[in-house]
Amino acid sequence: MTKFPYLRQDFAASIVVFLVAVPLCVGVAVASGVPAELGLVTGIVGGLVTGFMPGSSLQVSGPAAGLTVLVFEAVSEFGVSALGVIVLAAGLLQLAMGFLKVGRWFRAISVSVVEGMLCGIGLVIIAGQIYAAAGLKAPKTGVGKIAGLPGAFVDAVSSTEALASLAIGAGTIAVILLWKRMPKAAQAVPGALAAVVLATVATLAFSLPVATVKVEGLLGVIRPPGTEALGELASPAIWGTILAFTLIASAESLFSAAAVDRLHDGPRTEYNKEMIAQGAGNTVCGLLGALPMTAVIVRSSANVNAGAKTKASRVLHGVWLLLFAAAMPWALALIPIPALAGILVHAGWKLIPFRQVASLWRSHRGEALILVVTAVSIVAVNMFEGVLIGLALSVVKTAWEASKVKLEVIDKGAGPIQAYLSGNATFLRLPKILDSLEALPQDRPVELDLSGLHHLDHACRTALDNWAERHSVPGTEPVRMTSGAEPLEMASGT
Repeated sequence: MTKFPYLRQDFAASIVVFLVAVPLCVGVAVASGVPAELGLVTGIVGGLVTGFMPGSSLQVSGPAAGLTVLVFEAVSEFGVSALGVIVLAAGLLQLAMGFLKVGRWFRAISVSVVEGMLCGIGLVIIAGQIYAAAGLKAPKTGVGKIAGLPGAFVDAVSSTEALASLAIGAGTIAVILLWKRMPKAAQAVPGALAAVVLATVATLAFSLPVATVKVEGLLGVIRPPGTEALGELASPAIWGTILAFTLIASAESLFSAAAVDRLHDGPRTEYNKEMIAQGAGNTVCGLLGALPMTAVIVRSSANVNAGAKTKASRVLHGVWLLLFAAAMPWALALIPIPALAGILVHAGWKLIPFRQVASLWRSHRGEALILVVTAVSIVAVNMFEGVLIGLALSVVKTAWEASKVKLEVIDKGAGPIQAYLSGNATFLRLPKILDSLEALPQDRPVELDLSGLHHLDHACRTALDNWAERHSVPGTEPVRMTSGAEPLEMASGT
């Protein structure tokens, strides 16, 4: 026991994490449009491969609701056979970034972009899983899913089967929400698992006409990428999806690591090593044709709260997932799909940062705007482009705030007009600078002092050259520019 002083705590925590992971692994797989067992495969790899590696000792990896939308889009466009290739390439890119020590730079990504990404994902998940809960086919686009909800409700009300399916989904959500009010002894069983068990029992007891999970067996779903699938890498279109997987999975994992670090007093996350661990896990998942993995905050927080002390808990949770998938595959076939949809609707709701939006709106409206635009872009366009739009807005906002410039004009009525530029002169402030300079009299000598500038970009330098060349009317001394004690070599029109 001295070699494993925390074995009892880690063993107990691993059971809790396993019980939390089972319905989420299956639910994410079904929602992603792939066999349920692939979600369990990714969970197993997250425990047995990533779990063994250094990085963040207590966070747990597996298939994440945050990637559901992206995986569904990829499977729809390229097919299930190409999923392994996409995940494999993303894993190798993560490994490269980890070895190149890029991991820590993900902490520089604007929190508003990440929150906006999660919000957009949450909205698409909720909208899509409402259709699944009713046993209806969802439209392909995010906008289509949301716009089609009223019609879907009308269709569901007129169908006995759809109403029964919706009742199971709604009941699942109700159990998850109310489970926190149960006695502590009952809460030892995770709410999501209790909800799935109760939904399964209700479906069987009342013989409800509800769709259940299709089972193929663990070995039947493992499909290593073949030559044809590897040939997809020659297509430029697939690389956009690979980059999206890499960016989003890495950001979600490393932000999760930062959140988990705040939950415990143990060793802090080593971000580059965690990136390598995630890359190794996704590489193995790709070779098995499974779902991509990320660190999952739901499982990670359950691990910490259950008293885990070392990485042994997450490794053991992978063992329990493997035993379950190998010994009890028949149990998956009993699970009603609307119950899994209910779990994901609840998970999607938790991804929407209501409090953060309200707080940002009060203190940093620009950041709140970035969050909202990122979320709306993901719903309106797609995951990858939505995140890129958010990142671009974040960069523009930062550049705008950093490029504060002040123009002070002193006109003593006689002699040259003196103008002083100070701050950071970038192209973003160029219209304001030129408007002020062009308003100066053209029949008076002008001296422009640039010594107060900390930064002058090429666009501003060129624009000031052009302004100086054309500003003064004939017969007037040309514009004189100085930087410190020496005049700048600027065009003067002579």
